[in-house]
Amino acid sequence: MDNGASSYSRYLAGDDSALGDIVREYKDGLILYLNSLINNIHDAEELMEETFYKLAYKKPRFSGKSSFKTWLYSIGRNLALDHLRRTKKKKHASLEECYELRSVTDIEENYIKEEEKLMVHKALKNLRIQYSQAICLTYIEGFSNSEAATIMHKTSRQMTNLLYQAKKALREELEKEGISYAGMG
Repeated sequence: MDNGASSYSRYLAGDDSALGDIVREYKDGLILYLNSLINNIHDAEELMEETFYKLAYKKPRFSGKSSFKTWLYSIGRNLALDHLRRTKKKKHASLEECYELRSVTDIEENYIKEEEKLMVHKALKNLRIQYSQAICLTYIEGFSNSEAATIMHKTSRQMTNLLYQAKKALREELEKEGISYAGMG
């Protein structure tokens, strides 16, 4: 049982502090993922809160068929899709707002890394939403292809094909800007 699942079991058994452990562990990544779906950081934060509200008060059953993180992100995805259906309009926000600048002793190195991130995030915003979502889940959040497929309601084969197309599209976007990006090999 992974840490999130054990914390959720503790919460269901009456240990209210366990919910705080879950929130601390997953909130930042969940916000980033939700932002990749709806392109609005403020709405993504609200949807993250709504996801944890659902855990706290509706107490859905975790079956253990996937990892806890995959299950949690699926709940968030469903809430984001409901949100998109309700608003019926696509909102834009920069993905770079999701990242906090890290303290690095070498300012020049940090600057270059941040510029590269900004270029990648700018290129991600120009991709189809499924491409952006697939790259965000696998490369930024570190989900396996099968976990990302579960979250996105895809088969493993569909996910593999989607990632191939997403990386190709991202490479093309970066090349339009005159950037050769080796990280998507």
